[in-house]
Amino acid sequence: MLTHDRLFLGGGWKEPAGRGRIEVVSPATEEVIGWVPDAATADADHAVEAARDAFDRGPWPLLDVTERMEYVRRFAAEIRERGDELADVLCAEVGLPRHTLPAGQLAKTDATFEAFLDLAADHPWEETRTGSGGRRLRVRHLPVGVVAAIVPWNAPLLITAMKLAPALLAGATVVLKPAAESPLHTYLLAEAALASGLPPGVLNILPAGPEVSEHLVRHPGVDKVSFTGSTAVGRRVGAICGGEMKRCTLELGGKSASIVLDDFELTPQGVRMLVTGAMVNSGQVCAALSRVLVPRGRYKEVVDAMAETAGALVVGDPSDPATDIGPLVSRRQRDRVERYLRIGREEGATAVVGGGRADMERGWYVQPTVFSGVDNGMTIAREEIFGPVAAVIPYEEEAEAIALANDSDYGLAGAVWTADPDRGALVAGRVRSGAVAVNAPGALDPFGPFGGLKQSGMGREGGHEGIAAYTELQTILLPAR
Repeated sequence: MLTHDRLFLGGGWKEPAGRGRIEVVSPATEEVIGWVPDAATADADHAVEAARDAFDRGPWPLLDVTERMEYVRRFAAEIRERGDELADVLCAEVGLPRHTLPAGQLAKTDATFEAFLDLAADHPWEETRTGSGGRRLRVRHLPVGVVAAIVPWNAPLLITAMKLAPALLAGATVVLKPAAESPLHTYLLAEAALASGLPPGVLNILPAGPEVSEHLVRHPGVDKVSFTGSTAVGRRVGAICGGEMKRCTLELGGKSASIVLDDFELTPQGVRMLVTGAMVNSGQVCAALSRVLVPRGRYKEVVDAMAETAGALVVGDPSDPATDIGPLVSRRQRDRVERYLRIGREEGATAVVGGGRADMERGWYVQPTVFSGVDNGMTIAREEIFGPVAAVIPYEEEAEAIALANDSDYGLAGAVWTADPDRGALVAGRVRSGAVAVNAPGALDPFGPFGGLKQSGMGREGGHEGIAAYTELQTILLPAR
């Protein structure tokens, strides 16, 4: 049991205002593995007050960026030092296969901090322009203020890094709100913050339920909300922020497409990447490539290859080094995925592999599933499933593949698979998604902007754009020399 009875607020451990608890249940065993305080609205007020004080009266936003970089560099190093503990906790509370974490989420988290440190070193924090009549314009990128960073459960450490690194480097202060399913690992982040010497109030951590989360979003002391999660909740967050003229970044759901061009060589590695794109982290990825668009002339070949590869994936205990696919995060999530599996069959698709609950005594497991006979109008091709499910859709010509990829309410990610990367880049450029990879199952790189079009959100994380998202522009007008 991992139990915590205090909250990390204002640079130290504080008694919570209430006695509520958030119990964390293992998705592999269905047993309670720990608990943390369920923060009350008074705790949210305390967190914002601490962040507000650190921003308004503390030195943080006034430090030179090189000084903030040193703090963030030490913070990242302390997180790295806790890598083994973080891997154990993330495996236990989220169900991520333990053996994948060091080279997966942990390495990507470290790379994200390093990327933003590099970007901060040459970010245009201040520039001088020439205005009308020779007037000098000094354009400054000022920190946005207090940030509410709301993080989901599926890849919590990496997504936290995508928010914390640019916010802190920009000079903002942060209230981090983890998902109720995965708050345990954030106590290790708090330890890292203390060990790195981050000034009090620069980072505050608030595990809480929906009511307190909305209180945090509405709080007049919060200047910006950075939210990653479902489109439904994102709409709510965006509506609140819009009504209060509050800045927000929304990274929401997706139904991204893999476009397999007619020249793609179907090697074992290539097939595995197609399957990985749809099923990594048990398909619980907002940028999952869950629609696979295939030339009709190669349709059976691709479906059979994907089915063979998906069927060979080992579903099991996430602590077992042999496991490829761990459990879904909750009973509710498993029930949701099973409903989509049923709908897929009812609408005429065929589960050529998988299609049901995995044969496990305990835990919320679903079989890796490949559907054939899928039309782009089917529910399983339109709605985000968030499970290890790939829908393979045929097309006739390249233009139709692009049209099918774009025929979606979402526009977060995508991939193009081809023997000719230049051709792939041309096709990728016609896909209406925020990021599209060529011959790779992932479209997220911390050096480049990442975010969605349409119902996949607004704003960008990553790259210089990701830093700019935590700044406000100020122009100082000076006389001509």
